[in-house]
Amino acid sequence: MNNQRLLTGLLSAALLSMGVCAFGQKSEVLTLEQLFEIAESNSLQLRPSFSAEEEARKEINVARANKLPDINASLSIGYNGDGFTTKRNFSDYQKAPIPHFGNGVSLSVNQPLYTGGAITSGIKLAELKLTASRYATELQRDNIRFQLTGFYLDIYKYTNLRRVVEKNITQAQKVLEEMRARYDQGVALQNDITRYELLVSNLDLQLVKINNTIDILNNNLIKIAGLPTGRKIEPDSTILQKSLPLQSEATWQEDASINSPLIRLAQSKVDISRKAEDLTKSEMLPKVGLQAGWNLEGPILVEVPPIDRNLSYWYVGLGVSYNISSLFKSDKSIARSKATTMHAEDELAATKENTELSVRSDYIRYMEAYEELKTQTKSVELAERNYSTVFTRYSADMALITDMLDAANALLEAEQQLVNARINIIYFYYKLLFTSGKI
Repeated sequence: MNNQRLLTGLLSAALLSMGVCAFGQKSEVLTLEQLFEIAESNSLQLRPSFSAEEEARKEINVARANKLPDINASLSIGYNGDGFTTKRNFSDYQKAPIPHFGNGVSLSVNQPLYTGGAITSGIKLAELKLTASRYATELQRDNIRFQLTGFYLDIYKYTNLRRVVEKNITQAQKVLEEMRARYDQGVALQNDITRYELLVSNLDLQLVKINNTIDILNNNLIKIAGLPTGRKIEPDSTILQKSLPLQSEATWQEDASINSPLIRLAQSKVDISRKAEDLTKSEMLPKVGLQAGWNLEGPILVEVPPIDRNLSYWYVGLGVSYNISSLFKSDKSIARSKATTMHAEDELAATKENTELSVRSDYIRYMEAYEELKTQTKSVELAERNYSTVFTRYSADMALITDMLDAANALLEAEQQLVNARINIIYFYYKLLFTSGKI
């Protein structure tokens, strides 16, 4: 039995030392709001969204550039070979000398005046895509914030669970000391001591697992926030003291209908589809533009014999073009655009419904968390009273070791559930903020 006790003691010491090593780093207290600000600047997961916004912003400049005139210039220098002439039946061959040096310069300008709304629709479409990109960034930002909230609250929860386990280890060790004293007096069994040593050993192992879990959660937290590797974040201990609002479900639903990035993004897709319809319809309208140009060519080859001089001329006027094939092609493109818009509208309706269901579910869980806190607070009071009673009875030889074990386990479970209940209130509050787009 002495060897078993020694082995248990060595195992406990080893496990505790592992926990100390894992959490020997200096911690830094940060609030959730501070983490959100850090992630806004440093998170790698947000950078693609920011670059997508910048790309959409540049796309607007490209669309606006279509309002500017198209200017083309060309310069050519070449060698002209001699020609020949014949009758239509290819008889009477005669050589036709041509000036060998050829040159050409041309400049043309085309200023769009009317494009059937294609240019304005293209600009508006680019602007709507930028808006959609911003909503996508907001959604990604909210996702990151909610992820950080989950890791942050889990760290807080496991930190509190660690304190609970450490307190239970201290209590168990005090019971062990009394048991050993009673054993020396001949009023306790070695088997009772061994069973309680097993309880302490299990608590030690649970403590190491909690420490490892906190280490994993901390690593996930700093990676998503964009903090340097190795920093240890400790949650703000006043987070549970915050007075959280108990507003009605209708208020949350109204906030979600206005602020939810999911709904905003779905609505922007509808707007984009409708503007794409206008762009498709513009293909069936004529295009009008102001045209001007200047040409200089030499030699003049339209004369026989060719004239070794430069011919210069300019022109200005209106140009009208119409794609006749659009009469039997564009209707199919328009029908496809309308189907795309209908699909986007259906997605918007589904998104609104899903958001409403999520807010309803989160609100119920939020209210339920308060009721759970009341129940778990009462459970801890009863568990503490029961443990004190059983300990007193055990000290008076009126209870068995199994009663002590049951009371200790019941107290540990109640205290752990109380920690979870407190954290759940914060979690579901932030879940409501996330669902309603206000996180």
